Amino acid sequence: MSGVRAVCGVGVVVGLLMAPSILLAQQAPGYPSRPVRMVVTFTAGGTPDAIARIVAGQVERQLGQSMVVDNRAGANGIIGTDIVAKSAPDGYTLLHVTGSLVINPRIYRKLPYDVFRDLEPVTNIVLGDGYLLLVHPAVPAQSVKELVALAKNKDKPLSYGTPGIGNTLHLATELFNVRAGTQLLHVPYKGVAPALNSLLAGETQVIFIPPTIAVQHVKTGKARALGFTGSKRWPLMPEVPTILEAGVQDFEITGSWHGWLAPAKTPPAVIARIQAEAKKALQVPRVREFLVAGGYEPDGSTPEEFRKFLKTESARYAEAVRAAGIKPE
Repeated sequence: MSGVRAVCGVGVVVGLLMAPSILLAQQAPGYPSRPVRMVVTFTAGGTPDAIARIVAGQVERQLGQSMVVDNRAGANGIIGTDIVAKSAPDGYTLLHVTGSLVINPRIYRKLPYDVFRDLEPVTNIVLGDGYLLLVHPAVPAQSVKELVALAKNKDKPLSYGTPGIGNTLHLATELFNVRAGTQLLHVPYKGVAPALNSLLAGETQVIFIPPTIAVQHVKTGKARALGFTGSKRWPLMPEVPTILEAGVQDFEITGSWHGWLAPAKTPPAVIARIQAEAKKALQVPRVREFLVAGGYEPDGSTPEEFRKFLKTESARYAEAVRAAGIKPE
């Protein structure tokens, strides 16, 4: 009998080890059988686009089916989000979005969708370490302290660019205005890339931006990095102090996140399949190295974990909007 028990015990263990893959195969039979559309709510060339493309590209290889990135920029992500919220809940239209998803309900009185009713969380792709504070080389500031002094001069106002009203970068800069007592003027653009280009061209003088697309411009002298918003210095630029270190009290922002969602009522089996493939993709060395180098930590959370995270973020940004004095439009 002991031998039978041992054999049975081994069988149970093997069964448990195999269960996830067996269940996954049963969860979404035949999915996907055609190309999957990934709607990115910001323009091509920016950080959201870069992250979406490298992760979706790896998922594409794993699925053996195309993942087509569709950039639908505008209205701080509202246009692209609305497209997905109103799409068929079959897993063939997905959404790649940033923290703007939970910010928009705080700054717009009426949206064409409800974040928690019309969308289904899939997974959080990455968490950001923080943002770099950049200035144009013509700005006569070599430190955050010097920038603060310049930005308090009403006679010579400095402007900053963002991907749009209510974007995480907009809130970060408005919080900087509050904490540092500055009066930087906001110039919204339609995406991260146009906002960064405005700085490089000298049209605006200041920008808070994810490190991903900023490093090369700092290294070539086209922009100057004065500070980092995270709790500790960014490892790839250890010479750049945190803004807290630079003397701006109560100013610490860990950076944005990037997540995937699907239309509400998408079958749980399909949601589980997408989440599993995304998590697997995030463990691929070339993908992980790209994300980490850009100042992001790969995540891959479960749908339920991501839902709880979205609720927490929604409350956090509500506080940030109040602190920045932004009135709903």
